[in-house]
Amino acid sequence: MTTNSSPQLWLYDTTLRDGTQREGLSVSIEDKLRIARRLDQLGIPFIEGGWPGANPKDVQFFWQLQEDPLKQAEIVAFCSTRRPNSTAATEPMLQDILAAGTRWVTIFGKSWDLHVTTGLKTTLEENLAMICDTIEYLRSQGRRIIYDAEHWFDGYKHNRDYALQTLEAAIASGAEWLVLCDTNGGTLPHEISQIVQDVISHLSLVICQEPMTKDKGQRTIPQIGIHTHNDSEMAVANAIAAVMAGAKMVQGTINGYGERCGNANLCSLIPNLQLKAGYSCITEDQLTQLTEASRFVSEVVNLAPDEHAPFVGRSAFAHKGGIHVSAVERNPLTYEHIQPEQVGNRRRIVISEQSGLSNVLAKARSFGIELDQQKAEAREILQRLKDLESEGFQFEAAEASFVLLMHEALGGRQKFFEVKGFQVHCDLIEGKETSNALATVKVAVDGKNILEAAEGNGPVAALDAALRKALVNFYPQIATFDLTDYKVRILNGHTGTAAKTRVLVESGNGRQRWTTVGVSTNILAASYQAVVEGLEYGLLLHSQAEAALKASS
Repeated sequence: MTTNSSPQLWLYDTTLRDGTQREGLSVSIEDKLRIARRLDQLGIPFIEGGWPGANPKDVQFFWQLQEDPLKQAEIVAFCSTRRPNSTAATEPMLQDILAAGTRWVTIFGKSWDLHVTTGLKTTLEENLAMICDTIEYLRSQGRRIIYDAEHWFDGYKHNRDYALQTLEAAIASGAEWLVLCDTNGGTLPHEISQIVQDVISHLSLVICQEPMTKDKGQRTIPQIGIHTHNDSEMAVANAIAAVMAGAKMVQGTINGYGERCGNANLCSLIPNLQLKAGYSCITEDQLTQLTEASRFVSEVVNLAPDEHAPFVGRSAFAHKGGIHVSAVERNPLTYEHIQPEQVGNRRRIVISEQSGLSNVLAKARSFGIELDQQKAEAREILQRLKDLESEGFQFEAAEASFVLLMHEALGGRQKFFEVKGFQVHCDLIEGKETSNALATVKVAVDGKNILEAAEGNGPVAALDAALRKALVNFYPQIATFDLTDYKVRILNGHTGTAAKTRVLVESGNGRQRWTTVGVSTNILAASYQAVVEGLEYGLLLHSQAEAALKASS
């Protein structure tokens, strides 16, 4: 827990630049703006928006933020040092940086002599001149500079003296932050700690040995930052090691997105540094938004959230074993290293064939259902659960189906509709990659039979469309339901085409998501079970919300 006396640590988010270099991740201008504003709400002090001039999207992004600025965060433009054998004042890319209108600019330069001679194909002296000239020019234009020392740790290991000279050049030119980058992600925490300590000691000595001048006096040492990549699964550990060694800025991305194996994950760094190491990163209220922010960014970039991510994953505080559940019910400290609410997450009791009665009672309670362990219903639900899972059902990943099972065992499962039967017909047209499907369903609502048909690009899509078409006049809220995911798993593949199939269907209404399950040797029958229960659970949520609204009024 942080206090007013906790040391300040500056967070720098590069999701919108380094994070978007992840393979398969692409965002629009609107996506970038939505993410930037969400990070602003989260309290991130520095948000790197991209490289103005590198593409039209980034130019538009910075222009739009000039028109409608963020509330508290500094938006930062990113760029390299000027090209060899030119001048910063005539460098076109630096004019794009100035046009972005940001107060802060992050400039990256080469620290590793190998990159200078083989990548830039220039001399070590010219690289130092590029760093100085670029920073001095931007400073003369009123910009404040964060200097990212690219490949710093590799450069230090191969040529310590030259790597330190690049930092000295950045200091002499007016950089306010020196960020040490483990660009290849191959350094270990003990190396990070030792090198950061050496850098701070060396720069302190260099600054102290400089003569004082009348106009400037004694210069102060720029603050040190850390930027780590995850190629060795060490990005978070390395960033924490750097902070412990004296770094005051941590650069990273939401959910650890980034090139190759990703960047340091801010969703792990922030709670570790704030709740465990005692640093002040964001406010406690903002910290409770971390899980929501993580999932928001996942949705915007259209990548499935990592369910097992520390702190913010859906399974981060999930308990499956009966002994674990019983202990957590008595005292959460027994199996939880923090309170899930501190990061905006929640405890989950997972239901499976390994469950004991304590799991069932806790899971029921989480859905507002109080079961008496002394009564037969509780043990009946547990036995029914284990029987169905032995047949291939999986309620661990389909909590909505488990809720319906509980309501049925308690005699309170509401019958919104009854499916009397369905047929699905598929046409595969020779020479075409796609097939058309037609589904016909017969549904009864309040004693009235409805027969409807609908087409889809596959049998499940057609069945889902026909069911909605039949029910929407009775339940208009169904129009807001979406089938958001569909997963199929073969349970006993050795039986060939007679294998039993498990289908998981995820549905949503724009505010909530829920998952239902179906199992059968017929994939359409399994899909039918899951789709029908998905609609039923959505209607149950709607009726509960209406009842709560009436009760409150």
